[in-house]
Amino acid sequence: MKTGFGLPVFPGVAIGPAVVYRKTERALPVSSGDPKVEQAKFDAARETAREQLSALYEKAKVELGEEKAAIVEVQMLMLEDLDYLDGVAAAIEGGAAAAMAALDTGEEFAQVFAAMDDEYMNARSADIRDMSRRIYDILCGNAGFQLPEGSFLLVAEDLAPSETIQLPRDRILAFVTRQGSSSSHTAILARTLNIPSLVQANISLEEAEDCEILAVDGFTGSWYMDPDQETLAVLKEKQAEAAADRAALESYRGRESVTKSGKKLLLCANIGCPEDAEAALAADAEGVGLMRSEFLYLGRDNLPTEDELFEAYKKVAETMGSRPVVIRTLDIGADKQVSYMGLDQEENPALGLRGLRICLTREDIFRPQLRAIYRASAYGNLSVMFPMVASVWELKAAKDLCARVRSELEAEGIPTREVPIGVMVETPAAAVLARELAKEAAFFSVGTNDLTQYTLAVDRQNAKLGQFYDPYHPALLALLAQIAQAANEAGIWAGICGELGADPKMTERFIAMGYTELSMAPGRILETRKIVCESEA
Repeated sequence: MKTGFGLPVFPGVAIGPAVVYRKTERALPVSSGDPKVEQAKFDAARETAREQLSALYEKAKVELGEEKAAIVEVQMLMLEDLDYLDGVAAAIEGGAAAAMAALDTGEEFAQVFAAMDDEYMNARSADIRDMSRRIYDILCGNAGFQLPEGSFLLVAEDLAPSETIQLPRDRILAFVTRQGSSSSHTAILARTLNIPSLVQANISLEEAEDCEILAVDGFTGSWYMDPDQETLAVLKEKQAEAAADRAALESYRGRESVTKSGKKLLLCANIGCPEDAEAALAADAEGVGLMRSEFLYLGRDNLPTEDELFEAYKKVAETMGSRPVVIRTLDIGADKQVSYMGLDQEENPALGLRGLRICLTREDIFRPQLRAIYRASAYGNLSVMFPMVASVWELKAAKDLCARVRSELEAEGIPTREVPIGVMVETPAAAVLARELAKEAAFFSVGTNDLTQYTLAVDRQNAKLGQFYDPYHPALLALLAQIAQAANEAGIWAGICGELGADPKMTERFIAMGYTELSMAPGRILETRKIVCESEA
């Protein structure tokens, strides 16, 4: 028996044969030496890629729903990205073969996304790599991978978005990948399918091919090649218990999230695009606690128009109906660069021009977004919150612009509704000034990821600092308690929209602190509701 570990992305136990996913490649064609010929090859391959992705998009909509199909839609948009196309053309003019020009330019773009200080946008780097890899494969004539019949655990170096979409979902027992992250598409699919999976696993692909049985424990992050009988018995017992627990969670569907003492919580979903709202409903979310607007601005070569933003917000509002939807205004800038905004590179991007700071200095960007939000407010129950607030004057300035925008729309005869305005508390300054901010805000939503980073002075993107990034640090807990207390004293609600929102170790503690809303990945809703309903708090 051989054993090892990985990062678990969904709990549970899977036991069965292992199938190793490998990409087969042919020799890379040598450049013809004529840039016009290579450009023509690239253009033809891009058209083929567009046809393939279009067919895959339709397949994904039918089999996986619009939320997962949006993964493919991002790649279709990237095929039209002028910055990407210009980069490929420049590489070809420099003597590169069309295939390498497509692959290398895609990698440059992917690295920009991978460096972003946002898990959701960080994970989009996989979309870009997948798109450029598709063009590369078309140009190289690479063969696809054929999966065997029957159920199996899939082992791979990593899985691209289009690969995960095309996999036979009903036959996969678990994923085990050597790369990836908790926000990768492998992880997203694992949580959607409710199957135990590991990323960043220290597993050998060669040895996995030779083993007869592979077992994965998604509770501990362990994997076992050809487990002995004693280990197998323990794992099967855990497997049976996990199946019973999942079935039991369905009894919480449709129930109110209320503790035994009568305290009511609102359990909401974090989403990144309009299609995600459907997943939130399917997961029985009671609302959307965080809609990240930056997804609407990335993967394109110009600012989205007011109408484009309006349609996106309107779709979310209509999908969620009477359920509340909190839209975070554009949180971009510094490390979240988009070329068409012309933002400067900064030595310390985490403390630079980002979030509300860029919106207050670029009304040409901020105003269309606010107009779109107020226009969409007529179709649902929308609220808005501002990221990276550090001073009361910033909130007042943003609120003033909101008031002017709404007055303008009403003067134009465009219907609007009252839009509660809140603060995403993610800086220590905002936490310390919570009582003053509460006089101006309708609600608080705590971004625990950045609040932890700034409070502890630890870069959460730096893997070497993992042991210093402590979400349970006494200083952070003290700030969290202070934020909730300030909200309660002012008569406004306070919620959590960071990773801690779904942390079972913190649920009762948040209730005790006075938080009344928790927002999380849709797949964690029922699990958290069970904790709430069984709590004595």
